[in-house]
Amino acid sequence: MSSLSHAPSEPSSESLERDARLITADHSVAPGEIAVGVVIGRASEYFDFFVYGIASVLVFPALFFPFEQRLEGTLYAFVIFSFAFIARPIGTVISMSVQRRWGRGTKLTMALFLLGTSTVGIAFLPGYESAGMLSIVLLSIFRVGQGLALGGSWDGLPSLLAMNAPPNRRGWYSMLGQLGAPVGFIIASGLFAFLYASLSLADFLSWGWRYAFFVAFAINVVALFARLRLVVTQEYEQLMEEGELEPTGVTELVRAQGGNLLIGAFAALASYALFHLVTVFPLSWIGLYSEQSVTEFLLIQILGGFLAAGAIVASGWIADRVGRRRTLGSLAVLIAVFSGFAPTLLGGGTLGQDVFMLVGFVLLGLSYGQASGTVTANFERRYRYTGAALTTDLAWLIGAAFAPLVALGLSANFGLAYVSVYLLSGAACTLAALSINRALESRD
Repeated sequence: MSSLSHAPSEPSSESLERDARLITADHSVAPGEIAVGVVIGRASEYFDFFVYGIASVLVFPALFFPFEQRLEGTLYAFVIFSFAFIARPIGTVISMSVQRRWGRGTKLTMALFLLGTSTVGIAFLPGYESAGMLSIVLLSIFRVGQGLALGGSWDGLPSLLAMNAPPNRRGWYSMLGQLGAPVGFIIASGLFAFLYASLSLADFLSWGWRYAFFVAFAINVVALFARLRLVVTQEYEQLMEEGELEPTGVTELVRAQGGNLLIGAFAALASYALFHLVTVFPLSWIGLYSEQSVTEFLLIQILGGFLAAGAIVASGWIADRVGRRRTLGSLAVLIAVFSGFAPTLLGGGTLGQDVFMLVGFVLLGLSYGQASGTVTANFERRYRYTGAALTTDLAWLIGAAFAPLVALGLSANFGLAYVSVYLLSGAACTLAALSINRALESRD
């Protein structure tokens, strides 16, 4: 990996930023371009994470944990899966310091190269049979690298869009950044479905799965230039300064706005809890306890991804009419109701499992579309840049990091009813956070 990261032909952070400035010297930033930058950036990040999540089910148990039964191997893979979410807020804290000292362009370049390097590094890893415990250690290191990089990739574009949105269109602008999730998921699932269906199982486990990580690296390079094209322009910098969207010290943020940080993290918990329970967890459950083929189920998930994308767009229209917080609260109630049917559907054969997936994706899209930014508007302007980033980090950590691990472990040992408990707890936290937020606003 050192040869990759220090190759003479690889451009440095400074040269990339300099080239981007030359290209965009006479370029002005339009709102539509900011929206495109948001979607491209988020789609590349989500593609990386979904590639890893799917591989945690289809590849890593056999490749890195062949000494365990398939269930235990999958649970171990999910433990490493959580490392990125643990590292993500740490990456945010480090990157904010980098930005204050060297600028947003340098920070973003470093983050995306770390993400790409960690991703392609996983593609070159040997299995346990070749390298023993070293392979598991390296997988863990690269997974932490992905988390640190994702924490450092925050560019403030969603906040900039939200702050410049017309008052009656804030729900619409809030959902734009969230579209990257279904786009990344659809591409990742489609790629794995193609590889899994086209190759023998031996070839897929030996070398086929690695292509998905090479594709992720290529997409990161494209996303890097697309986002640098925006963040290094003079107009973009001016817009960020006018909106006071600059990093602040984390200690200062926690001292001044710690309550908003916690409320923001828990307000989106229902959506984040559902996130991995309809993307990563069901694939592991189907592979272990269902007769449905992996390829067919991935195709169902791709259909679910399209439904989620449509639901995210719909969430913007709904939120602009009834309010973002009311939309998020109503969806938390619907997720709580849905949780009651989860065990029956997941245990109801192919039809029930497919219904669980498709309904779950629709609810996910409607709620996730407004999960970002709904309560981050509570932050004072000077704290919003760092506050929005850390709020998202904490929501992922609390709501999604351990969802596949907890859901599979409890369901396999004690029954599918624990999927309901997990979803219900997320919905309850969302409703409680929104209630506290409303009470604080009324008091103020």
